[in-house]
Amino acid sequence: MVVTGASSGIGLAAAVALARAGDDVVLLGRDPRRLADAVSRVRDAGGRTPASYRADFSVLDEVRAAGAAIAAAYERIDVLANNAGQLTSVRRPTADGHDATMQINHLGGFLLTHLLLDRLQAAAKPQVPARIVTTSSLAEAWGTLDVDRPGRRQISRWLAYGASKQANILTTVEAARRWTGLGIVATCFFPGLIRSGFGRRSPAFSVARFAPGLFRSSEQGADTLVWLATDPDALVPGGHFAWRAPFPATGRSTDPARAQRLWRSSLAAVEQG
Repeated sequence: MVVTGASSGIGLAAAVALARAGDDVVLLGRDPRRLADAVSRVRDAGGRTPASYRADFSVLDEVRAAGAAIAAAYERIDVLANNAGQLTSVRRPTADGHDATMQINHLGGFLLTHLLLDRLQAAAKPQVPARIVTTSSLAEAWGTLDVDRPGRRQISRWLAYGASKQANILTTVEAARRWTGLGIVATCFFPGLIRSGFGRRSPAFSVARFAPGLFRSSEQGADTLVWLATDPDALVPGGHFAWRAPFPATGRSTDPARAQRLWRSSLAAVEQG
């Protein structure tokens, strides 16, 4: 089970839970120090040292290198959890020329998924499909996503974040259309508001953490991810969930025509390098 954004937050909590259940977990993270700590925590939970790969999703060449290394190391991948995400500045584009939040939250995972597609397909069995689980957000409701130019510069970090979460759901919709027949089930989920390092540079987000009952722990947020990665009842192609139950998304995030246009433009965006 490959988990991106696994060095902290719900990614790490999910990796720990999966390892504790006996699964072979592969960790991807950006920060070497935090990734080393995550390896230690997953090892303590599962009794064996997980493989780990460092990749900054704001650099597509690093995603390509990590994807190639994982594909070389594993003949099959049963689950890919596309969880890497950031709320970052819109001032400067990435070295690849894209809005940083969109690249980290959408394009990087989109590229990694394609790099590992053969390994996911190799794991698929008639009664036990491979799975792609993507972390979405309620923020999709206010995203300003141009499905024909997903990497275009956004005017604020929160609009960029919402656009990236729309992209996550739309990609899940199109992946379900394309890949369910190959034995790969794509789903996505909203984890709720999580008390973690996410959004620490946003004053509003930081203050909101002190509101009683509004935020959940990383372990609570990871529960639906683990469920989608393991439970037979979660095999709903294109499904969007929260708290282990179907969760509605806006029409902009579920429109099949928009999903197909985004898929085509995202392929062009990640193939530029």
